[in-house]
Amino acid sequence: MGSFSIWHWLIVLLIVVMVFGTKKLKNIGSDLGGAVKGFKDGMKDGASTDDSATTSAPAGQVTNNSTAADKTTIDVEAKHKS
Repeated sequence: MGSFSIWHWLIVLLIVVMVFGTKKLKNIGSDLGGAVKGFKDGMKDGASTDDSATTSAPAGQVTNNSTAADKTTIDVEAKHKS
């Protein structure tokens, strides 16, 4: 009772094919494959950019990137209404 036999899985597969059709299942399979490939490529790119970021400045050394922060950061003093 715990596991299904091959005949149970074949019947389930037949019902799924009848409900969705082979074209829809093919599209779902190709979309899923593309998503997995994109995820793997993203993980490779993320690993290579992380390695280059850690090698640019030695550990324990602070770099001064205030010019980049000054262009994108707005320093505003918040005033509270009482």
